[in-house]
Amino acid sequence: MVKNLNKTKKDKSLNIDSPLHVTGRTKYVDDIPELSGTLFAKVFYSSIAHGKITRLDISKAAAMEGVVKVVTCEDIPGENQVGGIIADEPLLADGLVDFIGQPIVMILATEEIIARKALKLIEVKFKPLKVIVDPREAHKKGSLLSDPRHFQMGDIKKAFKKAKYIFEGEADSGGQEHVYLEPQGAYAIPKNNDCIQVISSTQGPTAVQRTIARALGVSMNEIEVDVNRIGGGFGGKEDQASMWATFCALGTYLTKKPVKYILDRHEDLQMTGKRHPYRSDYKIGLDKDLKIVAFEGNYFQNGGAAADLSPAVLERTLFHATNSYYVPNVDVNAYPCRTNLHPHTAFRGFGGPQGMFVIECAIHHAARALGVPANKIQEKNLLINNNEFSYGQKVQDCEAKNTWNQAKKKFDFAKLKKEVAAYNKANKYSKKGIAFMPICFGISFTNTMMNNARALVHVYSDGSVGISTGAVEMGQGVSSKMIQVAALCFGLKTDEVRLETTNTTRVANTSPTAASATADLNGKALQDACDQILVRLRKLVKKEWGLKSKDQIHFQDGWVICNRKKMKWNELILTAFQQRVNLSAKGHYSTPKIHFDKKIGKGHPFAYHVFGTSIFTCTVDCIRGTYDFDKVQLIHDFGTSMNKLVDLGQIEGGLVQGMGWMTIENLLYDEEGRLKSNSLANYKIPDIHYVPKKLDVEYLDTKGSDLAILKSKAVGEPPLMYGIGAYFALYNAVLAYNKDANIPYESPMTTEKILMGLYSKKANS
Repeated sequence: MVKNLNKTKKDKSLNIDSPLHVTGRTKYVDDIPELSGTLFAKVFYSSIAHGKITRLDISKAAAMEGVVKVVTCEDIPGENQVGGIIADEPLLADGLVDFIGQPIVMILATEEIIARKALKLIEVKFKPLKVIVDPREAHKKGSLLSDPRHFQMGDIKKAFKKAKYIFEGEADSGGQEHVYLEPQGAYAIPKNNDCIQVISSTQGPTAVQRTIARALGVSMNEIEVDVNRIGGGFGGKEDQASMWATFCALGTYLTKKPVKYILDRHEDLQMTGKRHPYRSDYKIGLDKDLKIVAFEGNYFQNGGAAADLSPAVLERTLFHATNSYYVPNVDVNAYPCRTNLHPHTAFRGFGGPQGMFVIECAIHHAARALGVPANKIQEKNLLINNNEFSYGQKVQDCEAKNTWNQAKKKFDFAKLKKEVAAYNKANKYSKKGIAFMPICFGISFTNTMMNNARALVHVYSDGSVGISTGAVEMGQGVSSKMIQVAALCFGLKTDEVRLETTNTTRVANTSPTAASATADLNGKALQDACDQILVRLRKLVKKEWGLKSKDQIHFQDGWVICNRKKMKWNELILTAFQQRVNLSAKGHYSTPKIHFDKKIGKGHPFAYHVFGTSIFTCTVDCIRGTYDFDKVQLIHDFGTSMNKLVDLGQIEGGLVQGMGWMTIENLLYDEEGRLKSNSLANYKIPDIHYVPKKLDVEYLDTKGSDLAILKSKAVGEPPLMYGIGAYFALYNAVLAYNKDANIPYESPMTTEKILMGLYSKKANS
């Protein structure tokens, strides 16, 4: 327990992790002391993207001193399967490989270095098969991971016939590597009665538990998954952590010894999925007043070799296909394409950013062709209350225009626009670009059944409190928020509340920490548990003090107060304990109102939406193609923020991560399915020198949402979408130098693309 932190909700700067991080005391999976006899696992993986295994010889590796066991698919006692949504991904290859990095054999050895050496002794031969890396090619060949999805609203054909302006084009967005600081990993420990405890770096403890049980052919109650915290996830550990935990549990099952596997960075880069690359087509229609009357989109998702979470990611692309704009006639189609790349997976935004990028490209295309600023079209089409989305939900408590108008006013856009124009006029080989990026992001799991959570609360006889939830701390500050919730409910200081690890034996059947819904779901479950205890305590106080039923009892600053009577919290709890009052409770929460019918693509899938508007200003060196982001200024809809320090960190981190996706993070594969950006030497992520010189984040003054915990809106994923504005600011700077620049709508906007665009000519010239 960390002492001497800020104590109350009024001081919204609690972050229990900060002291641990800066002193190096934070514990991750690899920091757990290894038990005697621990074995170390390593995986031998495919070196080709598609082929049949014609020969596999493990004899030399098995004979090596220190190697305890060489595991193949034949050793798996249950199902050779780790697929979550669709059972299409084997744990270990069985005769066929579908991507470079697919596990074929697992080595268990007494030392990690021995396991590494044993990998080199495995002999394998393949019969190569056709490799597909392009989702458009996969679509043409009918190679899909699941059924296509379609959202429709209005009469798209009639709307295009009436549109004054129509523009069509392509927009491609690249993938993105998670680069969490802590690589994938797990540690499995045998327990009594053939049970196995698995300490995992995962966002989804229950998904890990379920996957292991299936692979071992045992019941879920024989597998305990424990998560202290993880060193970053960004979606990469929502589903894919299950594989590495299953390898460890399988090793423990077969050997009855503890098994540990921590991937090194190269293994992690090579064997794990990324953000889905998309190739997309758009068609946009506008009337004479620049109102968008029709939008059509076709999205070809590169899902990789297995489904993983691709069907769900694909669906959210459609949910966010029109971003912050009202479009009365919409027809959007998405195709989950099977290719021979590693199975791509969840990444912050979960398909939403890919959808938003396409409509922003369409608007930019239209604006350029019509000779007007893109922000003019953006502003004319912003959502207002009761506008309907293509999936049937009507927007409520809409802050799209409020954030836009406040951004223009607060950051003096009129002055900024003049400054940019003056700079560009005065400088021949240096140009500034400016761009708006509004966002609208729905909060909830779009799979309705996942929108529920539980929490366990114990009040100990000395008055201290222990809480357990299904939330996983991965740097987003959810632990701090859970402690705040319990402390506020009981009227205690935060250092009187202890948060336990996330554990499947204390809180079962959890949804993963994802979808930006974790604080809401688990916080409200925690409130429910606390309220159950408070009901019992109030009943006791009324009995002890002879109060009337209408008398109001308050719990505040460690005291129990009613009228002029007061009692210390500790004294009340001891009295309750002595009178055998139940001081424990299990809370449950399921989000009300939400529903969605996947068959017809209509419903009310989101508890609420988060809004915001950002303004980007950049400067491009027109000789070199390099650039700086002068400033990013934004107004964000936090609701009533319960922890401004945590929330500000999420906005800043999400923004810069989104900017990286749009600019420097260039995920490259060759035609044979080889990852070319396979190290942090040739795959660059934003660092401190990349951060905008000026970053202003302003809190929109709103009442928040009753479905948000303490009316404090979710902040995990929404800010990443701001980063899309970086792409268009750079594009506009290039156009300031060369109005005829021919730059395809293709992210990331690397310096090479900028340089070529600066000196390009019209596409039809």
